[in-house]
Amino acid sequence: MKNIESIPFLTDDNTEIEFYILEQTTINGNNYLLVSEDQMIRDDEDTVVYIMKEIPGESGDMVSYEIVEDEEELENVSRVFEQLMEDLDIEVE
Repeated sequence: MKNIESIPFLTDDNTEIEFYILEQTTINGNNYLLVSEDQMIRDDEDTVVYIMKEIPGESGDMVSYEIVEDEEELENVSRVFEQLMEDLDIEVE
């Protein structure tokens, strides 16, 4: 089994969630991650995935990520991830 990189994510209520990076891409100079709480995605199961956008830190060396919530941005980026991961059925809701 391939070792999948993960990142910690801190929610608004300070709960830490471990997200596994499924794919990454850059669009118009912005870095995006497709992540899931599940390390493996199976065709026979519904898995929730999130699209996260890299937010550069003020000093330029630290970055953080936030979940994309803007509907237009989410739709545009999800189309790119759908093409990158065409073997999986990704559907944005």
